Amino acid sequence: MQPQPVRARPARYVLIPPDAPDVMRIVPGRVLGSLAGETMGTSWSVRYAAPAALSATSLRAAVERALDLVIAQMSPWVESSEIGRFNRAAAGTLCPLSAEFCTVLRHALDVARRSGGAYDPTIGALVDLWGFGPPGRRAEPPPEDEIAAVRAAYGWQRLFLDAASRTLRQPGGLRLDLSSIAKGFAVDLVAERLQALGVADCLVEIGGELRGAGVKPDGSPWWVRLDAPAALPEALVALHGLSVATSGDANRWFEHGGTRWSHTLDPRTGYPVPAALASVTVLHRRAMAADALATALLVLGPQAGYAAACEQEIAARFVLRRQSGGFEEILTPVFRAMAGDGHSG
Repeated sequence: MQPQPVRARPARYVLIPPDAPDVMRIVPGRVLGSLAGETMGTSWSVRYAAPAALSATSLRAAVERALDLVIAQMSPWVESSEIGRFNRAAAGTLCPLSAEFCTVLRHALDVARRSGGAYDPTIGALVDLWGFGPPGRRAEPPPEDEIAAVRAAYGWQRLFLDAASRTLRQPGGLRLDLSSIAKGFAVDLVAERLQALGVADCLVEIGGELRGAGVKPDGSPWWVRLDAPAALPEALVALHGLSVATSGDANRWFEHGGTRWSHTLDPRTGYPVPAALASVTVLHRRAMAADALATALLVLGPQAGYAAACEQEIAARFVLRRQSGGFEEILTPVFRAMAGDGHSG
């Protein structure tokens, strides 16, 4: 299936999950509350509808415990984290994994397989080489021979994960990077921890990744505006049992030699993805899945990415830069159906 940019655009898309009820429920006695803070080098926020007797202090503590857990397991910036210990382990070391880390890595490897390696959680050394990891930024691209040397050392097929025993073997010199999925998992984990405390209605956001559950006290859904250039139609989505993630080069990149070098790296080439595709937004039940898929589709590009999204029935919005200036978009059939839009994409 060949993608075609949307021609006649509406002023706004309004996206409704296909299984959202026609009439939202109103539960009396609930009040709207909000929490916010910082984590993972970005901000987080939670809006929730809950009984007034439910302590905001206890909810904040639950949120912060969930976020601290993800950092302690999956942050390469924390030397003592699980990912840090694996990345430093000697060849042949069998590393025990926490349940959460194992869940995230299993999903990452599944996306790697389904994307033909366009997504790869083993490119930690490549991320560092390009200046987007803990060692710090750089002002120019690394030498070709260094890129080639790093490419020869990574590859998701080199990982041996025993999910039953939750162990991961270090093949030698392999460095994981879960930055394209850990934030989405953290969103899911926070939402699940809140639900366990009796908060069934909430909107969780970490650095632009979101997950909504239930409704507000007045029975209306959690409305969210999707990121996109101002020249494109506004897109509002009712996050009712739905998550959204966007991958693009708007925030992390550097320019050298007249080229814009994005932080999103193509594991198959060792280089950043071309600037022609500005972003990909994915809607999915789980924020973890939306996070990883947005990255995979961005790396695959507008042609192969669109085809993969259609084949896997993913609701996605591709935003492309025109050579002549400005932007255009490509919408997958599932995205269009959710928007009730008849335009071809």
